[in-house]
Amino acid sequence: MKKLTVLILSIAIVFSLSCKRGAEEEVVSIKEGEGYIEVTGGKVWYRIVGSGTATPLLLLHGGPGAPSGYLAPLEKLSDERPIIFYDQLGSGKSDRPADLSLWQTQRFVEELSQVRKALQLKKVHIFGHSWGTMLAVDYMLTQPSGVKSLILASPCLSTPRWIQDANKYRAALPNETQDILNKHEEAGTTDSEEYMGATLEFYSRYLFRLDPWPHALEQAFAELNFEVYGTMWGPSDFHVTGNLKDYDRTEQLNEISVPTLFTAGHYDGATPETTTFYQSFVPGASLEIFENSSHMAMHEETDLYVKVIREFLRNVEKE
Repeated sequence: MKKLTVLILSIAIVFSLSCKRGAEEEVVSIKEGEGYIEVTGGKVWYRIVGSGTATPLLLLHGGPGAPSGYLAPLEKLSDERPIIFYDQLGSGKSDRPADLSLWQTQRFVEELSQVRKALQLKKVHIFGHSWGTMLAVDYMLTQPSGVKSLILASPCLSTPRWIQDANKYRAALPNETQDILNKHEEAGTTDSEEYMGATLEFYSRYLFRLDPWPHALEQAFAELNFEVYGTMWGPSDFHVTGNLKDYDRTEQLNEISVPTLFTAGHYDGATPETTTFYQSFVPGASLEIFENSSHMAMHEETDLYVKVIREFLRNVEKE
């Protein structure tokens, strides 16, 4: 009996040590810094801010073709957890290959998987903004492991619905502005200075309502890769001609099973009504509308925005 007791105790100790080693192996040290990651089509640049012990937050920027720097207000969350920025291929400091076949949602989903693997992000929260919400949802539909929660900020999850909302906003613009937009869209001259100038009337109402623009946002627009943006979306936020023109994932949103937060601004191109519509498909999802914001609530109501994101992430981690 004594020998049996010793054997059982020995097995228990070995099992305990094995479990402990397994748990330790899951903890990956996320260090601050920046670098490059090899992905399909080239290299992407990343930057990690903060080294807190909470689960990292991975940011998916909008565009497509914009750099990630405009999401800088979310750095305020780095006192609790690592915040991970990366410029998707074709944008910012990442490679800008000339191969147009690379600008497909499926390749960006593959890229996201490669970034997670390279940074050893076994557990992660994902934040997507604008086009980044399309990327985030398509990634989640692959059923990846280790995603603790999802934040879909100013979402576009149905391009037809986005266009429908944008047309209502366009109808509220001055008649002269509408005439200019219509003229150049019909003539195929949307690269003209007159058309670009007219789009600013729309953007000042539904993209970013404050004046002046913060440097990070100005820089994002100055560095926008129009080859990527035009191939996938089109010449402007409200005139869609690219390969995303038929994108619609509303009927698949019920497949998302992680805690999910939707956010939008009261004057957002991603309207509160449509964002609420998306929320209704995701089981248990929550919603926050920022009453004094448009498409860039993280800049227009920074303190409140960061507070909402912080509380959501904390609550998820309590569960």
